Amino acid sequence: QVQLAESGGGLVQAGGSLRLSCAASVRTFSIYAMGWFRQAPGKEREFVAAISFSGGSTYYSDFVKDRFTLSRDNAKNTVYLQMNNLHPGDTAVYYCAARREWGVAATRSDYDYWGQGTQVTVSS
Repeated sequence: QVQLAESGGGLVQAGGSLRLSCAASVRTFSIYAMGWFRQAPGKEREFVAAISFSGGSTYYSDFVKDRFTLSRDNAKNTVYLQMNNLHPGDTAVYYCAARREWGVAATRSDYDYWGQGTQVTVSS
């Protein structure tokens, strides 16, 4: 069983930055690929970014490419989502997810474990 805990959300003005963290409580964190999704009120949960088990491969949705950067520190069982140049449209609850595979994935059903989410609010 993998437990995921997100942190780092909050309120920021448009153009600002936030860094989200996701800490995993599992011994073998390095064998899991990780991802971030987000869900805005009244909308479906959508893919944001993913990273392979080693961190050597990343994949981003088009709407965050060049603004968000996903990284991981396997020694700390943590992934980081650096979000720059935030827009009001980025307002959502952000969820961390883990999958028992090595490669990246962009579909909700590809992930086996989910965190509780952290709220990100971007004001105009």
